[in-house]
Amino acid sequence: CRFVFADAGFAGRLVGWSAQTLRTTIDIVRKPADQKGFAVLPRRWAVERTLAWLTAHRRLARDYERDPATSEAMIRWAAIGLMTRRMARGGQPAVRQRRRPLEYL
Repeated sequence: CRFVFADAGFAGRLVGWSAQTLRTTIDIVRKPADQKGFAVLPRRWAVERTLAWLTAHRRLARDYERDPATSEAMIRWAAIGLMTRRMARGGQPAVRQRRRPLEYL
């Protein structure tokens, strides 16, 4: 059984359909009723972070594909690249490259 976190926009018939058809449990992350303003929701940050990593790939920044299977393949390709880089580091944290100021000639 697979487990997926989703926001309230995916609540409804999709939850039951995915349980029956895909054997996938969808957990809807909802904001508390008394919440006012911005607050970090549990598990939402992991989804947002992953989407940010994936959309850093130029091909995924916009939806250029006609066939959804091609879009899915591009997402998988980007995720494989991220995991490969992570495994190659051997558990070391990522080092951000410092941007140098543009030098005019």
